[in-house]
Amino acid sequence: MDFTPTEEQAAARDLAARIFGDLATPERLAAAETGSDPELWKALCAAGLVGAVEELGLLGLVLLLEEQGRTTAQVPFASTCVYGLLAVTAHGSAEQRERLLPEIGDGSVVVCGAFPAQGGVRAVRAVRASVKGELTGTVPVVPWLRDATHVLVADEHGELWLTPITDATHVEPVELTAPWSAGRLTLDGAAAERLGATEAHADGPTPTHADVRVTAHADILATARTAFAGLQAGVCAGSLARAVAHTNTREQFGRPLATRQAVQLRAADAYMDIEAIRVTAYEAAWRRDAGLPYATHALTAAWWAAEAGRRVVDTGQHLHGGAGADVEHPVHRHFLWGRQLDGYLGCGAEVLQELGELIVSEEAQP
Repeated sequence: MDFTPTEEQAAARDLAARIFGDLATPERLAAAETGSDPELWKALCAAGLVGAVEELGLLGLVLLLEEQGRTTAQVPFASTCVYGLLAVTAHGSAEQRERLLPEIGDGSVVVCGAFPAQGGVRAVRAVRASVKGELTGTVPVVPWLRDATHVLVADEHGELWLTPITDATHVEPVELTAPWSAGRLTLDGAAAERLGATEAHADGPTPTHADVRVTAHADILATARTAFAGLQAGVCAGSLARAVAHTNTREQFGRPLATRQAVQLRAADAYMDIEAIRVTAYEAAWRRDAGLPYATHALTAAWWAAEAGRRVVDTGQHLHGGAGADVEHPVHRHFLWGRQLDGYLGCGAEVLQELGELIVSEEAQP
């Protein structure tokens, strides 16, 4: 394994760091309130960073999401790349790739995913299982739904559908812990196209074997877990960086807080947790890009991101003392994002149970 970024990945990461650093300032984030920053989104798309993920792979996306997490930039970058660009690239038909990828890359198509990274209720039913279909059902919470032009939906059979936001897709705003422009999605006979379908099968039975459907769904789910673990690594790194800066300048009894052994130990533990999140996300992403099995590795990254991520953002806020309790302080934003990612990835016990069951099932296979 070699997680060293390629020249292209490193250049994209550095460019993302500059854009996020220049535009995702605390003042702009506060002004955006719970919505996204359209100017920042336009800047990312104009720089080619969204479209570049097709070539950079999942590891490249993880590197970019780390930079987003450091600033908690409010843009639908992760969702569009995971549920849109990478999903269509890996599982879309040739026609879908030709039609959708350029529009996703330039930002005119924004995609979100209507299935949580950890289970969730999907009361979605599809009719006419061919190229075109109609979806009916409700998904209680979909992150970045209010920003989206399209939604990737998994129906009750694990089939993947891409549906545009129309009058048949009702969006009701939902406020989450973190400002992710989320919404409640209600589908009432919404028109949709099956991911990977071709017109050659329009009048016949679905050409996708059940195992293939499960594989596509599982791949996107594992991709999401890996990507959001990378986002959590950045959120935690930003939280710890703020805590280090604060404790080095804040004095107590004539000495900086950073000279206290208890503060140093908390910071050191947080650093080790961040490295664990980062390396497990890198490994899962590298394996996907290399064409190797990575479902267990994605779950491992999700577990570290959920469990360790919660510890790190708690530490970041704690080391700020009374300032950390101020909801307008920048470190509080990292706390909210870290908690939201913990919930989105699934609580540690649930992820660990799924990981154990997957390991046992793989060992039982001949």
